[in-house]
Amino acid sequence: MTTLLLTHPACLLHETGAYHPECADRLVAINHILEHEDFLFLQREEAPRATTQQLLRAHSLDHVDHVFASVPAEGEISQIDDDTFVSFGSAEAALRAAGAVCAAVDEVAAKRCRNAFCAVRPPGHHAERDAAMGFCLFSNVAIGALHARSTAGFSRIAVIDFDVHHGNGTQQILWDEPGTFYASTHQQDAFPYSGTPDECGGGGVTVNVPLPAGSGTEAFQRAYNEIIFPKLRQFEPDFMMISAGFDGHAADPMADFRLKVSDFDWVTREILRIADEFCDGRLVSVLEGGYDTRALAACVASHVRALMEG
Repeated sequence: MTTLLLTHPACLLHETGAYHPECADRLVAINHILEHEDFLFLQREEAPRATTQQLLRAHSLDHVDHVFASVPAEGEISQIDDDTFVSFGSAEAALRAAGAVCAAVDEVAAKRCRNAFCAVRPPGHHAERDAAMGFCLFSNVAIGALHARSTAGFSRIAVIDFDVHHGNGTQQILWDEPGTFYASTHQQDAFPYSGTPDECGGGGVTVNVPLPAGSGTEAFQRAYNEIIFPKLRQFEPDFMMISAGFDGHAADPMADFRLKVSDFDWVTREILRIADEFCDGRLVSVLEGGYDTRALAACVASHVRALMEG
């Protein structure tokens, strides 16, 4: 079986204004590098739209209605909060982003592919049940995790988030959900200023490992080998997901980690090893952050290559 790449041209039409770091150039760079001959055998599909039912597993109807009501007329950009902007194309992009994750879950669950990567925007892990924030409109990974539980029969879904920022939205949505596991490494004292080790979950399992600014390979690997991976193995997941943020790279302007491309290759392969142990390899990865386009493209290429070889 192959790796599935899910994306959609509509994700390029989510406009955030001049100089905003979460811009269409990110996805352009990813699409360009994944056209390399190394990725010739990627299975490629266009993302469908998420349904209202899928969105409502993670969000309130008021939130969904608010996002759609915030979309301005063509040619205009409006602001939801200090960091989060929407344009005429944002609703379609957000629906395709969340829909990609649900479709990826379905394809992996049906064994029509081994694993999947969703190259989509806007990102999702900061969006809470009732609030858009941090560039995020809908919580794509949380929507996918609850879709996996609700429609595919999986009862122990794990999300690993290696974005440099804590996924407060994913954590909040999964907090009281039984049979879910959320683990995050992130820069301490950075946006969104959450994700302390004492945030351990309600009905679900939550594992937070904040790391100081300047952290590199050694601290990153220690966090996974000594804390996250042992707890993940204790959880014994039957389906796994990744919030794949690459803004921990040393070149990224949005934070202060010192990770390299090889670090993202390493963590991907280690997660795949655990997916093989417990989930028959079932894994869906979803793009989150990464704002230096050259570093982002290189990291995504390494990540997808590992998925293909896993």
